[in-house]
This record gives sequence, C-alpha cells and structure tokens, in this order.
Amino acid sequence: MTLQSSLQFSEMDDGARASLNPGVWAGFHLRDDTLLERFDSHFNILAADTAERVRTAQQIRYQVYCIEHPHEKADNADGLEIDAFDSHAAQSLLIHRKSTAALGTLRLILPLVDSLQTSFPVQSVLDAESLRELNGLPLHSTAEISRFSISRRFRRIADSYGSAECLAFINSSGALMRLGLMQALVRMSVENGITHWCAAMEPTFQRLLSAMAIRFRPLGPLVEFHGLRQPCYGAVGDILNAVKRERPAFWSVLTDGGALFD
Repeated sequence: MTLQSSLQFSEMDDGARASLNPGVWAGFHLRDDTLLERFDSHFNILAADTAERVRTAQQIRYQVYCIEHPHEKADNADGLEIDAFDSHAAQSLLIHRKSTAALGTLRLILPLVDSLQTSFPVQSVLDAESLRELNGLPLHSTAEISRFSISRRFRRIADSYGSAECLAFINSSGALMRLGLMQALVRMSVENGITHWCAAMEPTFQRLLSAMAIRFRPLGPLVEFHGLRQPCYGAVGDILNAVKRERPAFWSVLTDGGALFD
C-alpha cells in the first residue's frame, strides 16, 4: 500500500452526480428538524471503536476502492482495505436501522503529536507553498478527511432484509446518507478536539459539498492521482456556521440538532 493510496476522498455514484442538479435538493427544503427526524428514523451512526467494527469499515472500503471503483489493488485475501493511517484514525459506520446493515464508512486521520509535519497523506503531495499554508494551521487540532465511502453492494445487501420499497428508499437516499456521514465527521472531530479539516477531494465531490453549503478552501493547485484531486482545508466552525445560515435543515443533521455544535 503506497502513501498516496489513502488520498482518495470519495468516488461518486450516479446518484451523487445527479445531486449536483439543484432540483434534486428541492425535497430538503423542510422544517429544520424534519430532515434530522427522517435520518434518525432510517439510519444510525456507530463509532468503529471495536476490532469488529473497524473490520467492517475496512470491508466497505475494499468494496468501494478496490471493486466498485478500483483505484487500489484487490489483493487482500480477507477483502479488507488497510493502510498505515488506520493506526491513528477515528472511523465511523453508517447503519441502516431496519436491516442493521452497514452501508458506508468515513475515516478521520488524526494528528501525530510527535510528527505533525508528516501526520496526513495530503502533506506528501503538496508543493512547497501549499505545504507552508497547511502548516500555518493549528496542526495539533487538524485532521484529514479520508475514505468517505457508501457501497452500492452493501445497499443491495440491506434489501435482503427488507422489501423492494426498502431498497428503493435506500437507493434514493444518497444525499441523506452523505449528510449522515458528515454528521459522523463532526462527531469524531468534537470527540478528538479537531478544529480544522484538510482533504484531497475529487473536484466533482467538492462541488457536491458546495451545493450543500459545505465549502472548503483550495490548498494550492490540483494534484494528479487517479485523476485530478483538489487539496483543500477549512475551519470546522466556519463551515458549520455557513451551513446553518444557508441550509439550516442540513445543519440540524450535521450537528444532531445542535447537540454536537452550537
């Protein structure tokens, strides 16, 4: 596993790409708490804080990054996608309540107190000027967003526990599931004292987040790795405050009704 192999932030399915159409968001202009209620009634976020849950997260990552979007070698006999950054990362799982199936995962790579300059994968691909800008952040409270994954196969597994109606709901809930994973990101950040995020994003995914009022600042030019990726960063408080102003229903999901961030 190479150092650069962990830089893939997200690969988007057809539903995600369709979400770039502003009309897709029309159904989310709801009372602030209604969207959160919808999320909570269908999904749950679990911390991957046991060996079994970490293994589940790595299975989802393998499915997404080695099978569905093969940017990594599918050479792990156990069907797990693992790298060195797992040793200092917090991870979460997106769970479908009715089937109890894990549909997605997200990783937050935490800073190494004794090695702040080499804590994150993105630090290895930045030019000197961009690296100086990143190092100007409070690195002790900065973390890198990584392995944002929702698996098509795992969605189908959920259907084996439910009805065609259940599968139809899951397949039409990509935007809600992504908001849920972002809630997991906020929760992990609060629990670990993280004030700033960095990432290397596919530009299309960055535009998708921007359409949700989740905006990151570019960190230097695009870099080439399995296609163009945009290094970027943002202050957690600034990002969430912008979402609260522009998309209060989204903010309610991201912050669990304000319980995670006020």
